Amino acid sequence: MATSTTTIPATRTSALQRRPIYIGASLLMGLIAVVGFWPTYFGPLVTGSIAQPLLIHIHATVFTGWLVLFLTQAVLAATKQVTWHLRLGKIGIGYGALLVVVGLITGALRSSRLPLGGPAEDLLFAATADMVVFSGFFAAAIVYRREPQVHKRLMMVAANMLLIAAVARMKFIPPPPAGLPLFFAIWFLPLIAAMAYDWWSQRRVHAVYWIGLTAFVVRILAVAIHNTEAWRAFTRAVVGLVA
Repeated sequence: MATSTTTIPATRTSALQRRPIYIGASLLMGLIAVVGFWPTYFGPLVTGSIAQPLLIHIHATVFTGWLVLFLTQAVLAATKQVTWHLRLGKIGIGYGALLVVVGLITGALRSSRLPLGGPAEDLLFAATADMVVFSGFFAAAIVYRREPQVHKRLMMVAANMLLIAAVARMKFIPPPPAGLPLFFAIWFLPLIAAMAYDWWSQRRVHAVYWIGLTAFVVRILAVAIHNTEAWRAFTRAVVGLVA
């Protein structure tokens, strides 16, 4: 019994040392989220001065819960707790779907409170585009859940996608165009760290990360869509439904 007791922690410690990137990346994502939303949400929440509608509290709870879930799954996988990882993963599928629904509803309702002709279209596009990219990688992660090397990287990209809103709220980033390099550097940081870890450990970067990086770039370039007449018409239709 004594031998068994000492062997299990050693095995778990070894696993953590072999695969630190997913735990480290999840902690980094949490830090980025807290820093980004500290002035408008977490700071006032701590001081008791927060004045946000129920919708924002629901949104914050669901998205923060996702980061906690991501960290928990990373720890369970690294410590070889496969049974619990799979059990929690089944819950995570429903949670991911809930996150998308809450993200889209929040985007639509907040857009309906903004003036048309710019602000409403911009916000609705951001919410929709973020959820589309997240959903694509999250759905792929579900499909490839039996292939751990692909699954965990797809989950990494999906989680990283959600950080764009937090980075956009960081007060120390100068407005564009001057602040764009810093904006992208912070947003891409977990993904770039994971790619660097792949190269360091395997001397190659997994294709999933290259696809994810490409998707992020497409998400950036696609922002021009919100200025099109088709998107204005779509925004008016959505605002008309929820207003």
